Amino acid sequence: MIIMALDHVRDLLHVSSVTQRPTDLTTTTPILFFTRWVTYLCAPIFVFLAGTSAYLSFKSRGNLSESRKFLLKRGLWIVLLEFSAVNFALFFDAGFHTLIFEVIGAIGFGFIILSLLLKSSLKTICITGLIIIFFYGLLPLTPGSTINTILSLLFSSSAFTISSSHVFIMGYPPIPWLGIMLVGFAAGKLFELPGDQRKKIFIRIGLGSLLLFIFLRFINVFGDPFPWSSQKDSIFSFLSFINISKYPPSLLFCLVTMGIMFLVLAFAERENRFTPIVLVYGKVPLFYFVLHFYIIHILLLIILFFQGIHWSEMTFATGTFGRPVGKESGLALWVIYIIWIAIVTLLYIPCNWFGKYKSGHHYWWLRYL
Repeated sequence: MIIMALDHVRDLLHVSSVTQRPTDLTTTTPILFFTRWVTYLCAPIFVFLAGTSAYLSFKSRGNLSESRKFLLKRGLWIVLLEFSAVNFALFFDAGFHTLIFEVIGAIGFGFIILSLLLKSSLKTICITGLIIIFFYGLLPLTPGSTINTILSLLFSSSAFTISSSHVFIMGYPPIPWLGIMLVGFAAGKLFELPGDQRKKIFIRIGLGSLLLFIFLRFINVFGDPFPWSSQKDSIFSFLSFINISKYPPSLLFCLVTMGIMFLVLAFAERENRFTPIVLVYGKVPLFYFVLHFYIIHILLLIILFFQGIHWSEMTFATGTFGRPVGKESGLALWVIYIIWIAIVTLLYIPCNWFGKYKSGHHYWWLRYL
């Protein structure tokens, strides 16, 4: 969650965020590339652990019907939140000219489908998730056909024109992310094992995933739609090697990000002096997610004013967050890092308050936040 905020600060405030893609090797720099790449860890870990949390909640309740209703209601609520509060926080566009389905929507969709699968065995759920992760990219789509349009919404990142002034962007196609959530749900069983045994399994899975990633990436024929190639120097060749597809998440993307995740899980259970601080954010993830977008976007508008951009020049219906098209704005990358740290620090206070409020009250609506 802390690393995620870096990506969103960069996306909204970086001077080149509108015109320069951090993973475009023809224009990026190594620092900009890794600023983006390290945040690749966030979404798959969110989705995976959302599945794990659903399993642990299901086991603690011990009630299939209650768990199913909760997952269904929470999934529908999260999807609604995506298209309302989250989309508005992202674009500040009251007309909602750009609707985008991102990680919150993908998690909500996953909860809805998972609620229908709770009667299935863990083995069935795990195999289904692995089949999706490993093979969904092989699904043939016929360009221009009706079936392609339908499948594109479910399987691939795409954009559709709703009207002359409204567009829908499928940023996080739900089926690939569903595969990650199903595997996360099945992996919940591992969290019931004794600590030492769990650690050994996590290390094996993590190393195995990374080794499979290296092998498949090296042979360059399967696992990602964009093969790597030799570049102008060894650094950029390495960047090409790890430059994998997130939209939608390819097999190689899943292997490297979740491989790192399992290694982090294996070594992160021992508490240290930073644990209480990090837990403050971790206890209120949805609250943090929505609030941090509003803070970053309000800060962007303040920066634009200080850079001499008048309110009339700001464009909110074009998907550029208010930044005027064709006019340079934003901040240098080193400033982005300072603002990122400042925003995360600032968020500690409201997150700490809300976490205590949740633990001290038992209103039904708090279960959905």
